[in-house]
Amino acid sequence: MSGFFFLRSHDMVSVVGPDARKFLHSQLANDVESLKPGESRYSLLLEPTGKITALLRVFCETDEKFVCDCESGFGQVVANRLARFKIRVRCEISGSARNYFAVRGLSAENFADLLKLENAFAAWREKDFALDLVADANTETLLVQRGLKQGSFADFERARIRAIWPQLGVDMDDQSVPLETGLIDVAVSFSKGCYPGQELVERMHSRGAVAPRSLRLVRNEFGAQAGDAVVIDAQDAGIYTSVCQEFALALIKRSADARSIEIGE
Repeated sequence: MSGFFFLRSHDMVSVVGPDARKFLHSQLANDVESLKPGESRYSLLLEPTGKITALLRVFCETDEKFVCDCESGFGQVVANRLARFKIRVRCEISGSARNYFAVRGLSAENFADLLKLENAFAAWREKDFALDLVADANTETLLVQRGLKQGSFADFERARIRAIWPQLGVDMDDQSVPLETGLIDVAVSFSKGCYPGQELVERMHSRGAVAPRSLRLVRNEFGAQAGDAVVIDAQDAGIYTSVCQEFALALIKRSADARSIEIGE
């Protein structure tokens, strides 16, 4: 068995009540209405301006209970944003935290096998063969018995960067727009009803617009650190946002030609 596991903490925002499904569907960029108990789906939570509040993974636990998983430290931000739009809605919003083992570096066969475990959830994109496993007293032993090694933060970051999976507060923030993140394919529906921020998303998508900058996987040829400028042919081409060894994520300007350092999928 290949792969590794790494313990992470996520913030959880629960939305519970008769109107929970309808309310979240009206607030999120992806389809929540069709989720069945036991299913989950990524979605962006936006401000009315179209700027990003958070990337969420929405779990449907029952028809009246949904749990929104987000990066540690952003749970209160999510809860506050949802509460601002909760007007005459029969649901309650509360926060908590949950530990996961992020399991990465798997083959397709290993991924399919581990996904059968109780409390295992597919993560990132389907092609990444990544999963998260809710941590309890026996989870680490179970993973070791299945031949996985305990990984480091650097191992996790390397996998995240190579998957071009942005982290909130690192590769995107409250000034980011969805089109620059590369998450449109997994976190936005173009066939659902209205939601805050939809106008910007739909306008850019329908016009085939290119965001002023976009997140890309690049080679870190010169030992750059996160926050350093990306310089190509003596020109400022953008900024490095996440770096791990020879790989990096960078927000590249629309006007820049980054083909010399960009890594194709």
